[in-house]
Amino acid sequence: MALPRSIYMVGIGGIGMSALAQLLKHEGKKVSGTDREDSPVVEMLTKKGIEVTIGVGAAPKGTELLIYSDAVPASNDARTHAQGNGIPEMSYFEALGEVSKGKRTVAVAGTHGKTTTTGMIAKILADAGEKPTAIIGSIVRDFGSNFLAGDDRIFVVEACEYRDHLLKLSPEILVITNIELDHTDYFPTLSTVQETFRTAAEKVPSHGVIVTDPEHAHIAPILKNVSARVVDYKRMAVGALQLIGEFNRDNARAALAAAHLVVPLLSLEAGVRSLSQFKGSWRRFEYKGETPQGAMVYDDYAHHPTAIAKTVQAAKQKFPEKKIVVAFHPHLYSRTKSLLHEFALSLAQADHAIVAPIYAAREAADPDISNRVLAREAATAGGDVIALDSFDEVRDELLKFDSGNLIITMGAGDIYKIAEQIAD
Repeated sequence: MALPRSIYMVGIGGIGMSALAQLLKHEGKKVSGTDREDSPVVEMLTKKGIEVTIGVGAAPKGTELLIYSDAVPASNDARTHAQGNGIPEMSYFEALGEVSKGKRTVAVAGTHGKTTTTGMIAKILADAGEKPTAIIGSIVRDFGSNFLAGDDRIFVVEACEYRDHLLKLSPEILVITNIELDHTDYFPTLSTVQETFRTAAEKVPSHGVIVTDPEHAHIAPILKNVSARVVDYKRMAVGALQLIGEFNRDNARAALAAAHLVVPLLSLEAGVRSLSQFKGSWRRFEYKGETPQGAMVYDDYAHHPTAIAKTVQAAKQKFPEKKIVVAFHPHLYSRTKSLLHEFALSLAQADHAIVAPIYAAREAADPDISNRVLAREAATAGGDVIALDSFDEVRDELLKFDSGNLIITMGAGDIYKIAEQIAD
């Protein structure tokens, strides 16, 4: 079905929802929406002419479809108002699936690296003179947005496995960066995560391609019955990058492989050159400035043990003369509890770490897990780790560190606000 013209979006400030809003406006739709609070993303939408109501909103008269974020429950006032007025509803990923129909879709999935890889693919294709349309899970510095306006031929989209959202898409090219246990409020085991990726991989048509690391222990089993061709991104050579870490080199390899499949005549040299100029995304080891005491401040979205560990390792390699200080904002009680030992080992790799209270997001509090439990576990693992009970305390503690230190605020919640407060 084609989406109607007048659309109202609940949770429009979300990173995916905001990108979709821009795409719909680009396609000529009348788009407005509501979000619970102001943010840099909401400000960006407003500047682009998309009306956003902060707080409680309701679909205006004439609305033909309400699209809601998965973080918005059915009991939300805007949704119940729409239901009472006979306005049809659709989730973000259902809408994304509809938008992608008829387009040559490149979907980027995986536990880590989705956002960076998606941004890289879009940049390579744009630099090559193609006109990709892209939806990306963060604001890419190269575009100044999480959306790249293009034509209907090539659609590059970041896809998430949570609640099987990935399966709403029908990509011709599926990129799987890696697979680990995550979203433990939905996936109880690694095998259940793999099952979703297996289904997605088997959906790719025989004329399509899966770009991945086929020798990865968690990926190889899901590829056994695919009909699409499998391309090993590890075989791609990339040059120097502005982004730190071997994990970002893997992201670049996957992006180059995917872009070359979209445009076979693309010069690999041109692709490598484009990657060398890629500036990265908001909240991906983003430099924020220095504290009054001279400590360097970075912010990073890392909210999984592997991402934390790899970011800390990369920071140590890039800045061997600095002590690495991590201020971590755990995201979800379920994730923190299920991966407690792994989080502890990752945080213990920092020279010093501070654990803020858990960001509950969509969950009710769990008395069996807390930032103090995590800090104790990390200390037992050999780390210099403490728990503090508020952002104010975390901020005051970070301001004590001098120029011999590099501070990284980490997490999927609001911890980035502390980085902005302490940096000049």
